[in-house]
Amino acid sequence: MYVSARSDYALRAMLAVAAGSGGDGDKVGELVKAASLAEVQDIPLSFLQGILLDLRRAGLLHSHRGADGGYALTRPADEITVGDVLRAVGGTLTTVRGLPAERAGYHGVAAGLTDVWLAVHGAIATVVDSTTLADLLTHAPTTS
Repeated sequence: MYVSARSDYALRAMLAVAAGSGGDGDKVGELVKAASLAEVQDIPLSFLQGILLDLRRAGLLHSHRGADGGYALTRPADEITVGDVLRAVGGTLTTVRGLPAERAGYHGVAAGLTDVWLAVHGAIATVVDSTTLADLLTHAPTTS
């Protein structure tokens, strides 16, 4: 699995939105500004805006325009998994030569590799689909 900057930034932004909407991610609907997310997480704002659009299109965030606008989770942090976020911005979790693991085809002596890549994909999916934003927020250090 390769974790791109885009995926890393997306997860950091989602965690910051979740933390900004009540600190523990329980509140849904409180708005966090993109500029604030970019500053707090040290993400280039222009790059972040594209990521936020992908997250909104995937139904993980909603946005409001205007001076009082911003982004909020569409559901509680304990209902959004790392896998949801990764798929929203990157498509598939595991690639082999740029193709989804299930499309990597081999023949001859290498035929068994397909099973290995599918097992790797399954293991990654198990971890990211069982880890929620709320899980990660409970491990975050508190600031005073």
